Amino acid sequence: MPVHAMRRPRVSGPALAALMLLLLAAGGLAWPAHASDRYPARPITLIVPFSAGGGNDTVARLIAQTIAGPLGQPVLVDNKPGAGGSVGAELAAHAPADGYTLFLGGVGSHALNPALNPRLRYDPVKDFAPVAWLASAPLLLAVHPSLPVHSVAELIAYARQHPGQLNYASNGNGSSSQLAAVAFNTMAGTEMAHVPYKGLAPATLDLLAGRVQLMFSSPVALMPSVQAGKLRVLGTTGTRRLPALPDVPTVAEAGLPGYQAGSWYGVLAPAGTPPAIVERLNVEMVKALNQPDVRARLLQEGAEPEGGPPQAFAHHIQAELKRLESYAKQIKLE
Repeated sequence: MPVHAMRRPRVSGPALAALMLLLLAAGGLAWPAHASDRYPARPITLIVPFSAGGGNDTVARLIAQTIAGPLGQPVLVDNKPGAGGSVGAELAAHAPADGYTLFLGGVGSHALNPALNPRLRYDPVKDFAPVAWLASAPLLLAVHPSLPVHSVAELIAYARQHPGQLNYASNGNGSSSQLAAVAFNTMAGTEMAHVPYKGLAPATLDLLAGRVQLMFSSPVALMPSVQAGKLRVLGTTGTRRLPALPDVPTVAEAGLPGYQAGSWYGVLAPAGTPPAIVERLNVEMVKALNQPDVRARLLQEGAEPEGGPPQAFAHHIQAELKRLESYAKQIKLE
């Protein structure tokens, strides 16, 4: 049969659609590698699950500003407060896994909330790819100057004499701030009342105004007010004194032996983010933490820089989940 007489095979609509999907899928197999090579090609969003002005927000903005130059794109901080960090965590968990949405996780979102609420709409391990462990920080036990106590021992005595009359602020139910206070109540035999806020900034404002009497909070958030003499620090919740406050004892050595609490910060991406992108982000964040000015800023405000590979951060999260799962069973949280 002559060539010009040959008929082209006809392809039906469904068959053509299937062929197109096959071709798109085949092309998609190569897309992540090319996308990783071009990453980042547009601004990156870093979700912070608390209000602007708190310790989480301060650390996030410091790192975002530092890595923006090397990445060649702005890193925009997006504050999504609520439910002790769960609102922002859920948004990040369900975001596209392309490296353009990141999340500043912490003890609340990735250890305490999962231990307290089995019905969370995100999984702290399965739904996230750890990127970099940024910093750890004990909390400060700070009181309003109008409260007539100047030590942990005096606070315990006063709280026992006035059960239910002292109010402590926190940045939300299930936060590390609340856990620290509940542990204090339990170990000291006191009955201080919880007043939750949507973030450390509004909680700190009410503490400064004297509408609440005390708070366990991040040194990053409270140090400016402490240095200005607007708040009185009775103790730190870690196992050793802070270099920034060498004269302030730990809560354990100041009247409550065995007491310990703390916070930490790290960046995560949605699960499925290409490993090359995770590695690129980790490298830039660890470089940022090693810069003298960044380290000095963190240390000055009471946060210890961490760093390390993504695997180290993943192991830390697993350890915290195990520790706080056991702790939550022992302490009844409001």
